[in-house]
Amino acid sequence: MCTSIVVNKKKTIVGWNLDIRDSEIRVRPTDDGVFIEVDNQKVGWMPLFGANRRGDFVGMPTCWPPDERSNPVGNETNIIMLDIDLLLMKKTFREVHDFVQNNKVCSVPGLTFMSALSDSDGNVLHIVPGQGFEYYQKPEYKIMANFSPLQKNPPQHPWMGKDRYQKAEEMLRTAKDDFGVADCFAVLEAVAQTEFPTRVSMVFDVAERAVFWCIDRDFNNIENKRFK
Repeated sequence: MCTSIVVNKKKTIVGWNLDIRDSEIRVRPTDDGVFIEVDNQKVGWMPLFGANRRGDFVGMPTCWPPDERSNPVGNETNIIMLDIDLLLMKKTFREVHDFVQNNKVCSVPGLTFMSALSDSDGNVLHIVPGQGFEYYQKPEYKIMANFSPLQKNPPQHPWMGKDRYQKAEEMLRTAKDDFGVADCFAVLEAVAQTEFPTRVSMVFDVAERAVFWCIDRDFNNIENKRFK
């Protein structure tokens, strides 16, 4: 469970709540990016979410209920690896967009990971394996929770986060032109979770190349990293 937002006002501001349980995570700031990493038993720490110095942001909410069409059936590219390539700057945002226009992507068996991607210009790419993708050229704002934005009437599920989506949409619809880091944290705090606990809340001021984050909903203790 997660919530991703991108806001294009005077600045491009990206927000991300990572809601996850039963997983070891850490935030690792480097000169190339600030990565939220998950400890995978097979490969170790995997950089799955976060921002890079180029201005890209990668979020990866799960879709509830999972869509069987996202299961691998052949040699499709796994959405996780495609997202990691963008986060680590092995691919550009445009290359990822071009790739999903011409190739199918999959998720892991039995679980549908979606992509909420943005670039330094505030463009947004939402990808749902098995369903397709949608590209938004510098939208005023975009939100992704835990249901597919490509389905008009998604199946109802208690973890889909429709309430989170509606709360964020209400706040962003009335946001002022000077929407900034503190405003984004206010939205993330309003949609933070406890059952599937919000482990990391992260805000990216793209113009300033500055990343801010807090751990375990401690919104009074925010760390930051600025890229040169």
